[in-house]
Amino acid sequence: MTENKIVTVIGGSGFIGSHVADQLSTAGFRVRIYDRTDSPWKRPDQEMIVGDLLDLNKLDQAIAGSQAVYNFAALADLNQALDKPIETVKINILGNVHALEACKANKVKRYVYASTVYVNSREGGFYRCSKQAGEHYVEEYQRVYDLDYTILRYGSLYGPRADAENGLLRIVSRALKTGKVSYEGSPDSLREYIHVEDAAKASVVALGDDFRNQSVVLTGQEPMRVNDLLKMLAEILGIPEKVEFIEKETVGHYVRTPYAYQPRLGRKYVPPLHVDLGQGLLQLIEQVRVDIANTQENT
Repeated sequence: MTENKIVTVIGGSGFIGSHVADQLSTAGFRVRIYDRTDSPWKRPDQEMIVGDLLDLNKLDQAIAGSQAVYNFAALADLNQALDKPIETVKINILGNVHALEACKANKVKRYVYASTVYVNSREGGFYRCSKQAGEHYVEEYQRVYDLDYTILRYGSLYGPRADAENGLLRIVSRALKTGKVSYEGSPDSLREYIHVEDAAKASVVALGDDFRNQSVVLTGQEPMRVNDLLKMLAEILGIPEKVEFIEKETVGHYVRTPYAYQPRLGRKYVPPLHVDLGQGLLQLIEQVRVDIANTQENT
């Protein structure tokens, strides 16, 4: 029975956090969202608490009574993290420890930490550093305080509610505005895209006993060349298939794979059903078109 179990979603107003909150509600949990801003996607059956991750007292109040806590709050843009290393530490490391402390104090049964496939890469910059540290703290809290956890290492997410920090959204937006499909990076780049709704459903499955004190990799079905994805996008939009690759040094971004070394192996979870990439692109294109139209109406 889940209807009386409270699950707090830190960062539940954001892209992946809001989708996970919805999937938790659909699964019958009582969902409490904790974020710096009110969620525009909050359902009537969800509770919203506005607060900062660094406000330990308010965070403690939000987590009180929770069976499980998800932490999606992070400075997640690689380029921003490169420019703001101190801010990255405050949010991604200190904020994570605040959440762990509140979980320990409130005897939470499971802490679900949103990490990244970058965590085992030589790339990823300060963001990767912060997520490595975050995972280590999560594991150590389990060892010292017996706080069970699940670490979710997300790949390249895309889909509804993505913001300007999302790589695929930026590509689609640029294509619709310029009539050209372009990409800042190497034509050899490989990614494992996963639709945000698939990732959210898998994130709820991860509350199961099989995933207790485990690290789980959540990426796409198969690696895909970015060049092939861009050609697909050009065909959908009716743009000539020539894809423009902009030569630019992308410090901290991986080309073919995020994996370089494995201090702790992660089990990859592949959802039995998933959103087709082509259908997902159509959905994303429609979202961007609506956003562009709304922007034009307001100017």
